[in-house]
Amino acid sequence: MRTAALGPAQRAESLAGMAERELDVLVVGGGVVGAGTALDAVTRGLSTGLVEARDWASGTSSRSSKLIHGGLRYLEMLDFALVREALKERGLLLERLAPHLVKPVPFLYPLQHKGWERWYAGSGVALYDGMSMARGHGRGLPVHRHLTRHHALRIAPCLRKDALVGALQYYDAQMDDARYVATMVRTAASYGAKVANRARVTGFLREGERVVGAKVQDVEGGGEYEIRARQVVNATGVWTDDTQAMVGERGQFHVRASKGIHLVVPKDRIHSTTGLILRTEKSVLFVIPWGRHWIVGTTDTDWDLDKAHPAASSADIDYLLEHVNSVLAVPLTRDDVQGVYAGLRPLLAGESDATSKLSREHIVAHPVPGLVVVAGGKYTTYRVMAKDAVDAAVHGLDQRVAECVTEDVPLLGAEGYRALWNARARIAASTGLHVVRVEHLLNRYGSATEELLDLIASDPSLGEPLHAADDYLRAEVVYAASHEGARHLDDVLTRRTRISIETFDRGTRSAREAAELMAPVLGWDKDQIEREVQHYEKRVEAERESQRQPDDLTADAARLGAPDIVPL
Repeated sequence: MRTAALGPAQRAESLAGMAERELDVLVVGGGVVGAGTALDAVTRGLSTGLVEARDWASGTSSRSSKLIHGGLRYLEMLDFALVREALKERGLLLERLAPHLVKPVPFLYPLQHKGWERWYAGSGVALYDGMSMARGHGRGLPVHRHLTRHHALRIAPCLRKDALVGALQYYDAQMDDARYVATMVRTAASYGAKVANRARVTGFLREGERVVGAKVQDVEGGGEYEIRARQVVNATGVWTDDTQAMVGERGQFHVRASKGIHLVVPKDRIHSTTGLILRTEKSVLFVIPWGRHWIVGTTDTDWDLDKAHPAASSADIDYLLEHVNSVLAVPLTRDDVQGVYAGLRPLLAGESDATSKLSREHIVAHPVPGLVVVAGGKYTTYRVMAKDAVDAAVHGLDQRVAECVTEDVPLLGAEGYRALWNARARIAASTGLHVVRVEHLLNRYGSATEELLDLIASDPSLGEPLHAADDYLRAEVVYAASHEGARHLDDVLTRRTRISIETFDRGTRSAREAAELMAPVLGWDKDQIEREVQHYEKRVEAERESQRQPDDLTADAARLGAPDIVPL
């Protein structure tokens, strides 16, 4: 398989190619489900296009809890089918499809009642492990264990002694969600899919009742394209109802948005060798290891304001701090918070008024001929959602098409990853990079790390870290623009890297250096560099201002103070 580079030239060729000849399948929406659907379709031999209005994973799929998990709490709801399905997918991702991107992560569940709680919670975790093993996809994770209070405090000294009487420890998995989606888009492109971000669907093409394609605006270049396809798949997540309205037909179901916010704090603020999972009155709270940081989340509240830029209010931040501090010996304060991000879950409406109780199942529908809609679900089960969506599209193609093969299609960077990992000391010695830097690259790019090492070999200055964000090499910024479809500074600092939430300055001190590295790849002049930097600074200030506001309405208004950048 050749490696696709999603640079400016490839994007232009993809848009032109999609408009030139009718596709079998056009996928609308570049989040995890849309990217997964494009990969599924193209690996069945179908001519496939994928368009995204903004950046890859710029919505829900870059703002999750970064977990690949079976959904332990769904066992309590007796949703065994969903948990079984998710555990199988977790195993596939860890072992076969993306071992470079998906990693095991331990969680400690503090017990607060003697006797019955250990039996109750322990039974649930034992069933969780048992279901994973029974499907043959649990080999990559240790099984759970029961801990005394003394043992629990030894591995998590951050906990107050009176916050637990004992504990359970179990394992799930995590990934960088935005990086995962960008890698999947590149994988689909490597198999022949035509993909373009910053390409907005403005309407659907119709012949009678049938949808036969979409009108697409090139947000970057300003051109308009008519892309014809035998089947169109709407995979737009929380925008499903808005996209569906373009067809002029009433949808068969509705998607509600539930807002979840997360805090990012430095590693030294919480003294623990394991993640934490805590019960709240509404849901659960996670404290998740994240490199040199912790992610604390999440909330679960209804949201009906701006979908593109959901805002975290002061009340949201206080809620998380209050609940995590209820078990911490040394409480967190606002000053400890390096980053804050908010995302929207696409929940299928109708089951309950409370978003925390809405379904995480997914639905696939064929509302009008030529159009398939897929919605709901959870990140971990994206591949199943994609398979079901393509199955529905194939049904409308009226021809024999191969079955889904994505269970056996590793993502870009997976093949050869383990061999390179074993050789990381040799790679470090031959390149002059510290072995920790090589490990960092391998766990973000897998075997595609060799492409970054080629960049560094041709320009050794790219092997240096960014001055104000030294977790990342300068080469990663160049690579984001030349190979990973980054079109703007925001794409790099917020999604290709996580500088926007991993530094106290939210990436403002790195903005100019990153923009200057991107400029030669994207053809920016000095004026465009200045626009990119100023826009990013305004975005950060708008987010900071929103996080000082007391409620959703005022936070939303503050965040909308920084509009999306449009190149001149």
